[in-house]
Order: sequence, then structure tokens, then C-alpha cells
Amino acid sequence: MIGRIMAIDYGSKRIGIAFSDPLRMFAKAHSVVENTSLEECLEKIRELAKSQQTTLIVVGMPYAIDGSHTPKTRETQAFYEKLQGYMDIEVIFWDERYSSAEAETELKKMGKSWQEARKMVDAMAAAMILKSYLENTDSK
Repeated sequence: MIGRIMAIDYGSKRIGIAFSDPLRMFAKAHSVVENTSLEECLEKIRELAKSQQTTLIVVGMPYAIDGSHTPKTRETQAFYEKLQGYMDIEVIFWDERYSSAEAETELKKMGKSWQEARKMVDAMAAAMILKSYLENTDSK
């Protein structure tokens, strides 16, 4: 399938957003949405998805290292279910156990200061989720 994929790194304060290219080969950090209210976030995500001609949304699911559910997993699951009901395109979830650590490592490699990295880590984590999805599925 052709069309951009949006990846979401859900957080109770900030939601990281990343997009693939239309051919689904690359993942790129896009932006961070402040998590002020569920309705506002859902609407911003819908607007971003529409403006980027998104055909699939991948939500990172934060399982514990052993694969079990944590309070954060349950919070993200609730957000995922609301998003599924709100969007008119497919919304799936993807294991994101290590995306934040990978994002911080990648930002350090890019030479970002901790102040710069702090602003970008959520969007970069979404890009790591999307990169993992693209590398481990037949998404093309």
C-alpha cells in the first residue's frame, strides 16, 4: 500500500508525531502535540493526518520489558481506543519498549544539547516506533 504512515508516541504531557514518506521507506520526526485535553489532541492528530495524506496510524504501545502491562500501557491503550473511534483511517499499535532510549541516543549522535533534545525526544521516539514498524512489516 502507498501513502504516509503517522506514528504516535503517546505521553500524558506530550504526544510525539512522526511520518513516513509516501512510499513508506523512511521515518522522520515531525512535531510534538501538547496533551492538554483528549478532544484537542484527537482533533490536532486528525488535522495532521489529513494534511499529510496519512493512510495508517501506528500508536506506540509501552509494554514492560517482560511484555506485561503497566499503568502506562493501560493509559496508552485507552488513548488508542479513543483514537480508533475518532479516525476514519486504520489505527494500529506497535510495541515501543525501547523507543525513548533509542530516541535519546539518536539525538546525542546528532549533537543535540540536552535542552534541544528535550524538545525533540517525543517526536524522535515516534520516528523510532515508525522505523521499527517499517523494518519489521511488509508495509509497502
